This record gives sequence, structure tokens and C-alpha cells, in this order.
Amino acid sequence: MERNEHQDIRLSGLERILIMTLCLLLSFPAGIFSPKAFARNDNPEEPQIAAEAPADPAPSTPTATLPDDREVFLDAEVAVPVDSLPPTEVRADDYAYDESGKLIFNPSPSRAVWLSALCPGLGQIYNRSYWKLPIVIGGFMGLAYATNWNNNQYQDYMQGYRDLLDNDPQTKSYMDFFPPTVNEADLDHSWLEQVFKARKDYARRNRDLCIIGLVALYALCMLDAYVDASLMHFDVTPDLSLDWAPTLMQPAGGGTRPAVGLNWAFTF
Repeated sequence: MERNEHQDIRLSGLERILIMTLCLLLSFPAGIFSPKAFARNDNPEEPQIAAEAPADPAPSTPTATLPDDREVFLDAEVAVPVDSLPPTEVRADDYAYDESGKLIFNPSPSRAVWLSALCPGLGQIYNRSYWKLPIVIGGFMGLAYATNWNNNQYQDYMQGYRDLLDNDPQTKSYMDFFPPTVNEADLDHSWLEQVFKARKDYARRNRDLCIIGLVALYALCMLDAYVDASLMHFDVTPDLSLDWAPTLMQPAGGGTRPAVGLNWAFTF
């Protein structure tokens, strides 16, 4: 009976020891025995990251400084040096600004064509080729004036040719081409018919050529606007050089004596 009481007393003492041990363990901060804690203890020079950061109304990317003063970015308790970040490839065609910080002008070929089709010259203005604008305006004005002048000549000669063929004495517009002192009876009507027919055909031909020129100039303006916008950033190297050297050329006819010549290459 006494032995069992001693065993109960020893068991109750063991329970006390276990309870005290658990209380000591619970009194330590959470995560003190984690692998990250042991890693920080092994490398005390790395920056320590707080487990909980106070709420910031304006969130921003936190930064820290390594021993060699390199900038790092902190995210989810991970420090990443800038040197380890992958490089970002930036191509010249995709960069919208030049070395001086100015916005690079990059016109759209399709927009240039549509503007030129809407009104000849707008495509050249859009491409900032202002020196072409006087050429376009001058070309259209000259062709339009030539078309109108030849059309008037054609109408006058056509009306005179009709009056010559109708044999009506009241219709004689062909006499307007002669001075008032000329008598109609002194003129040869067959000769007048040939002259008026040849001149009306000549005026009609020139009028039609001017109209074709207007259409061609209209299409040329559209083509120029498209090509100019497409080749706006075409790389034209300023290196213009000529390399030459003497050489020996084998004759094509199967001869045995080579010919002395000059080998040259033009770089542009």
C-alpha cells in the first residue's frame, strides 16, 4: 500500500515537470525555433525584415540597403538585389523618345494615304514634308488651268466646225476667229472645215491629257505619302565609300594570258 502511494507521488511530480516545460516553451516568441530564424542567426549582416509592418495609407515598394550599398526590393520577406534581376531589352523601334528626351515622330502609312486621298497635300503635311506642298499645289493649279483653257478652245472650234457644216447663213461663229475686215466670201469653206476639225481635235487631245495628268498627280500624291511615311525611319548611312584594287582577270575566250583589271566596290 505504501509503495503505490510513493508511485502516485512520483507520477504527479513528473506531470509537474512536463507542465513547467510547456509553460517555458509557450513563453518564447513564435517562430524563434524556425529554420528562417536559425538562418538569420547564421548571417547576422543581412537586413532583418519585420514580421508585421504597420498599415500605410499610401503603399509603396519598401527598400533596404545591403552592406555594399546596393538597392534591393523587399516583397514577402524576400530580399532581391537589383544585380540579380533579368535585364529588360529595349529596342530602338519600340522606344518612343530619343536621346534628348523628345518624342520620336512615327507617322502611320495608312493614315497618310487616307489623308492624301481626302485632299491632295494633307498626306505631305501629316508626314511633315512641307517642302512638297508647293509642288503639289502648283501641279494641280497648272493642270487645272490647262484643262480649262483647252476645253474652252475645243468648245469654240467645235461650234465653228458645226456652223461650217450646217450651211445656215445665220450661224457663222467661225468668223469670230478672223478680224472684222475679213470678208466671208473670200474664204474657202473646205479649207476652213479642215482647219477647224484639226484644231478641235488638237484641243480635245490636250484637254484629255491634262485630265489624265490630274488623275496621275492625285495617285502620285497618295503613293508619295505612303512611301514617305513608311521610310520615315529608314536607316540611311552617311558612310559613302569606294574601295578599289587592281586584279587579274581570266579571259572568257579560253586564252592563257590573264588580263589586268580594276576591282571596285561602292558602299552606300
